[in-house]
Amino acid sequence: MRLPLATLEIFTAIARHGSLRAAAEALALKPSTVSHQLKSLEKQLGTALFIRTTRSISLTEAGRALMRGAGPAFDQLSEAVESARTSGHAARGTLRLAMPEFVYHLFVAPVLNSFCAAYPDVEVELSLTDALSDILGEELHAGFRLGDRIAQDMVAVRLTPALPLTVAASPDYLARHGTPQAPRDLLEHTCVRYRFQSSGHIAPWLFKAKDGEFTVEVQGNLITNTLPASVDMAKRGLGLVYTFRDYIADEVTSGLLSPILQRYLPDTPGIFIYFPREYRSMMPLRLFMEHQKQQQA
Repeated sequence: MRLPLATLEIFTAIARHGSLRAAAEALALKPSTVSHQLKSLEKQLGTALFIRTTRSISLTEAGRALMRGAGPAFDQLSEAVESARTSGHAARGTLRLAMPEFVYHLFVAPVLNSFCAAYPDVEVELSLTDALSDILGEELHAGFRLGDRIAQDMVAVRLTPALPLTVAASPDYLARHGTPQAPRDLLEHTCVRYRFQSSGHIAPWLFKAKDGEFTVEVQGNLITNTLPASVDMAKRGLGLVYTFRDYIADEVTSGLLSPILQRYLPDTPGIFIYFPREYRSMMPLRLFMEHQKQQQA
């Protein structure tokens, strides 16, 4: 039997308000409409649901059985409808974000404490991956990536200016193997290379010159697919690493890594957050982006 939801709603309103007229007022319907719908429901079920007198109306045994199931069900439906109506439009709910590990360490971790303190009812779930995430397929709300090249049905918002790059190595490695003075010198060195998780390609080592940008096909016996591992290998003196300058700022300050070839390094496009167009007005996401921009200002 097809569920007669409209007539069931009228039935529960009559049972709760104690009369057809009161139910009609609560539902903003005409009393005649309420009466007609009740008769239709009773006919469909093949049984009377109310005992009517000139002074009162009360549930039959069948009516009480129906009310025991229909009442809680409609309460749950009402809660679901209200939840759908307010979801994403209040400073509460879940915010699921995907990002590379370096984005977390550089741009997200520093603002998490203040964001969680300001919006304690927002649950933040982070997926740390260097792979390009399928926002819809993985039921995420947004992702972070370098540059604004995204699918047509997505929106990209810039979060950072261009990010400077660097080549770095441990002082021990440079003492043993010498310091490259130009990008071509890297061909004589061991380099820790990075493989993109999504495409499987080795990341190019890109440099700049007066006549434009160029790549150097570096070599080395170590390849990783996470930036933290690449940096760790460089700190251990296993080779040179090509990374974001700000990402290794602490290692440079502490003397664990030494940046080289700075005048040959270009900037990256910067970090963008991307999300489906339908999430543009999602409150937790908007609050997170605004909070991050405020903290970086």
